[in-house]
Amino acid sequence: MVRIGIIGLGFMGMTHFEGATKFKTDAKSGRRAIAGSKLKNAKVTAIATRDTARLEGDWTSIQGNFGPRGERNDLTGIKKYADYEDLLNDPDIDLVDVCLPPNLHEEIVLKAVAAKKHVIVEKPIAIEAAAADRMVKAADKAGVKFMVAQVLPFFPEFAFASEAIHSAKYGKLKAAHFRRVICQPDWSKALGDFKKSGGWGIDLHIHDNHFINTICGTPREVFSRGSLLEGFVNHVHTSYVYDDPSLAVSCVSGGIAAKGLAFAHGFEIYLENATLLYGAGTYDGQWIADRPLTLITNSGKKVTQPKLKGGEEWCSAFTAELQAAVNGIESGQVSPMLSGTLARDALKLCYAEAKSIATGRLVKVN
Repeated sequence: MVRIGIIGLGFMGMTHFEGATKFKTDAKSGRRAIAGSKLKNAKVTAIATRDTARLEGDWTSIQGNFGPRGERNDLTGIKKYADYEDLLNDPDIDLVDVCLPPNLHEEIVLKAVAAKKHVIVEKPIAIEAAAADRMVKAADKAGVKFMVAQVLPFFPEFAFASEAIHSAKYGKLKAAHFRRVICQPDWSKALGDFKKSGGWGIDLHIHDNHFINTICGTPREVFSRGSLLEGFVNHVHTSYVYDDPSLAVSCVSGGIAAKGLAFAHGFEIYLENATLLYGAGTYDGQWIADRPLTLITNSGKKVTQPKLKGGEEWCSAFTAELQAAVNGIESGQVSPMLSGTLARDALKLCYAEAKSIATGRLVKVN
């Protein structure tokens, strides 16, 4: 049994807890009580936060740009720590799940690996590439598993696309365009501070860079246009340049959408024998799949909506992500999708884009 301790109970900390935990609602009190784990051979056994109300189960102040608002929970059976170092020193914790703002990731991760704990840290791995390097090296030296919660490959639509590309079921990848945009957030003070989040070019867009690296490999160069704020990317349009001149890959991402568009993402993927389309987002407070995953082919039933693997809960992708982390600990082989090295490389790609915006030139990717 892998025992998980979550550090940080903002929106992502709540999301990870929801992804791992089964609840039942008490008819009299209206509070939810823990009814088991959604994970095989693992469960959340401890949480750490400085927020006393959240520590005691009142999560009604938690809200993100997708999914429901937090509820009132009976956390009986869960260890509660106001100081995260007490969680790190708990001998009954096997996997530390860090869900704090990106500027705090390095400090907590280094302390966790020094305590010989396996670690999964929310994306982005860090704000500075050098910090990402130090985290990867420290985990290797300590002999513990270090994983980064890049959840996008675990969403059913993206998992389908990845499998279609890697299997070449519909032929070679010819072109792809990705989109990930938000409005200026009012659900998180930390996200509003670019120095703590790395701006939308890191905190948000790193999802796309990570996924593009998984399906195409690292590009040779990038050419980006957009805007910078406090030295970080506020909005970006990027063309990814590969050695194959016929492969056309691009992405738009940023935080300049109008207020009613809290979040939207999707893709157009062109294969030799098929086209994949997907688009969804939070429009005026409602989650809408304006283009459910659609498979378009040249023969047979030309337009279909494939049956997707995975649960239908709002947090199902996070359940799959955490299960992959648990499986990695048990097998000794970390999923490539959670690789700290791959997450670090996606971060370096973000910096290449910022340099391209600043200089107006193609930038080589190291």
